[in-house]
Amino acid sequence: MGVSVKVLIPSKIAENSQTTQYTANGVSAIIDKFTATNYSGSTATLSINLVTSADSAGNSNLIVKTKSLQANETYTFPEIVGHILAVGGFISTLASAATSITIRASGREVS
Repeated sequence: MGVSVKVLIPSKIAENSQTTQYTANGVSAIIDKFTATNYSGSTATLSINLVTSADSAGNSNLIVKTKSLQANETYTFPEIVGHILAVGGFISTLASAATSITIRASGREVS
């Protein structure tokens, strides 16, 4: 068994439609850090789903629902840190605005 420290989601702007941000392809993944920064001048929200390979993003796998981030706020989402994605599982997000929130996630892939 091998473990690799990885950037699961390189820094990027979160989309305002449900979007898969990372998939555990051929590995399991452990989420160690997930950070979001609202760089806009007004409040924005972010929702995060942790989805199994046999499912799609929805209420049954919604871990964080519409977390409000004030203008210029950074939040580290302790709600998902330590969660494990099985092979084929994925992280999906939904932002309230297309140009407000930058996200990044780091963790470990286990093969």
